[in-house]
Amino acid sequence: MIDIRPFNGLGKFKIDWLNASHHFSFGHYNDPNRMGLGALRVWNDDTIEPGTGFDPHPHRDMEIITYVRKGAITHQDRLGNRGRTEAGDVQVMSAGTGIVHAEYNEEPDETQIFQIWILPDAAGHEPRWDAKAFPKEDRAGELVVLASGREQDSGALRINQDAAVLGATITKGQKVVHTLGSGRKAYLVPAVGTISVNGQPVKARDGVAITDEDEIEILAEETSEIVLVDVP
Repeated sequence: MIDIRPFNGLGKFKIDWLNASHHFSFGHYNDPNRMGLGALRVWNDDTIEPGTGFDPHPHRDMEIITYVRKGAITHQDRLGNRGRTEAGDVQVMSAGTGIVHAEYNEEPDETQIFQIWILPDAAGHEPRWDAKAFPKEDRAGELVVLASGREQDSGALRINQDAAVLGATITKGQKVVHTLGSGRKAYLVPAVGTISVNGQPVKARDGVAITDEDEIEILAEETSEIVLVDVP
């Protein structure tokens, strides 16, 4: 089943420094039909104005993956971690038993991110943070694993769940294929560009919920940048 969720129909939240679109229920946006997909709980599309951001706040028992689409995000937490993650790169925060962190756009222009929350395989993991560069040229024409808890995905940022976050950049006419295991689900968003998913058209920043499909065929109708989450 391919369920396309147009960008304009997502939950919306806008204040002076943040313009957010919610693929699943979050904050003031509550849709009982969009409470998550398998272990995937949150997918937010955030635009953050320069010199602003999320002040210190707590999390626990959640795997939080940030994919930077434009600009850069600067993370700091009370474990002593601090880092700047640029466009195309990824950071992971395992909240575990509890972590307090802040995220700021310290750049001169707006920053755009996907923030993806995945439920962990168990409560009480040790909290941690990590980030890694994933050059777009290394993802040209193929899906590359960016974050994962699967044993076979060496080189990816680690999360505490049998799930994977993948990315690819594909030019017009290119196709990538992803195989889903039995009982698994996927959620896919093109950060940039227009694609088709198993023959169905999808525009930039639309969401695609995929269930009961053995294979996902993604065709670029124009140069596109895609992010896909594979979850139990």
